[in-house]
Amino acid sequence: MSAAPEAANPRSDSTGQATASSGDSPKTAPAPIDTELLDVLVVGGGVCGTALLFELARYTDLGRIALVERYDQLALVNSKATNNSQTIHCGDIETNYTLEKALRVKRTAEMIVHYAELLDSASRERCVFRTPKMVLAVGDKECAVLRERFERFSPHFPAMELLEKHQIAEWEPAVALDRGQLRSEQLLAIGIRRTYTAVDYGQLSESFLQQAQAAISAATAVEQPPSEQRRLDLYLGTTVERIQPEGELFRVTLAPTPGCKGGSGQPSQLLVRHVVVNAGAHSLLMAQRMGFGLEYSCLPVAGSFYFTPDLLRGKVYTVQNDKLPFAAIHGDPDVGAAGKTRFGPTALLLPMLERYKPASFWQFLQVLRLDRAVFSVLWQLFRIADIRNYILKNILFELPWLRRWLFLADARKIVPGMTIEQLSFAEGYGGVRPQLIDKRQRKLILGEASIEAMPGLVFNVTPSPGGTCCLGNAHRDLEAIVKRLGCGFDRSGLERELYGENE
Repeated sequence: MSAAPEAANPRSDSTGQATASSGDSPKTAPAPIDTELLDVLVVGGGVCGTALLFELARYTDLGRIALVERYDQLALVNSKATNNSQTIHCGDIETNYTLEKALRVKRTAEMIVHYAELLDSASRERCVFRTPKMVLAVGDKECAVLRERFERFSPHFPAMELLEKHQIAEWEPAVALDRGQLRSEQLLAIGIRRTYTAVDYGQLSESFLQQAQAAISAATAVEQPPSEQRRLDLYLGTTVERIQPEGELFRVTLAPTPGCKGGSGQPSQLLVRHVVVNAGAHSLLMAQRMGFGLEYSCLPVAGSFYFTPDLLRGKVYTVQNDKLPFAAIHGDPDVGAAGKTRFGPTALLLPMLERYKPASFWQFLQVLRLDRAVFSVLWQLFRIADIRNYILKNILFELPWLRRWLFLADARKIVPGMTIEQLSFAEGYGGVRPQLIDKRQRKLILGEASIEAMPGLVFNVTPSPGGTCCLGNAHRDLEAIVKRLGCGFDRSGLERELYGENE
């Protein structure tokens, strides 16, 4: 497998825009001039937006591509390491995945591993991490479910091992032992010994940008007239105020984001042939402001975490309650906090599009679009006792004087000997997942949603496992771009490098 070229970074050209060159990656970019013509504009600088930018730069011959990010750094919302589960979700230990979904997610999840193999060792070690992982069953009922699941899934996931209680103790002593003795409960686990299981999605986003810039830099190194040289433009601290269709093009109005260093000057405009919005819950907000995606409502779900000392060697998930549309808690070493194990997430219905951003409450009201259909879905949720009790308990998890004691009871399912002194609330951790409601079908959507507003304009809303599927989702959008714009596409190179095919 070929190695990725050395990463190049932006500089400003004579127009005042950021283009590919060598040097340190900038945290700001000058304001663009009016009416630039681009082939593709990606809106959103998280892991999904930068994954698409990377694939456009490396595997197509498009001459002008750009990314707009409203903050003055990449990956400050859901892709930030503190705001997600830091997991490559392969479907092997996620018991809420059907076999069909697990196999679909497995293929795209492995793209992150193949991508990491393109990087030099130092870059790879900043992005992905190897640890053991397991899903733990406690009690006769869960153990029976897990044993049956192993029989069905192991032919498709050959690295799976079925672990009895004493084997769990060898892998994760704190899980199987309580005060030095094997736990009295029936235990069973499905384990994978050592593979890439954890990701710093913020670092991965930075890596995608660097490799995109490297691909553009390599292409422009060939002698070409300036008008034919490829360019990658990066607009940080810049907000998309409006997207206006003009024939087969789109006029995109940009403005500096208030309070950010990156944007400066007056609002500017771009003419774009194809626009992809990868901005999480804000994708839905932007779509609805244009009159698209009105059949959806958004129910933001926030997750909080707790820290303990270094209790686990790898990821330990628990069996999902089939009646709950929320992930069961898990524990794993935190990729950004050395010597700490992180437990969670909780699941709190939070009326904000961004955690710790109270101003996003008003944006939440716009995408909630409260009506009879939304009330119907909420009633369906709250009328189920398991869901109702779970939601109420997670509200209590946010009360400072009570939350540690309540969470300790749940966390002891994983580590029975955990004490209240070891447990601390992870201040500032936890993001918001935009859980969509389909108002026409009156049901909660548990996966990703893509709103194809019109030819050349798409809005992607990516709750879990959006980060895991970032390269796969980018490939889907890339195929649509290639078909519409008729550009060159190194399909065999992408399949070889990212899917591991035809090696």
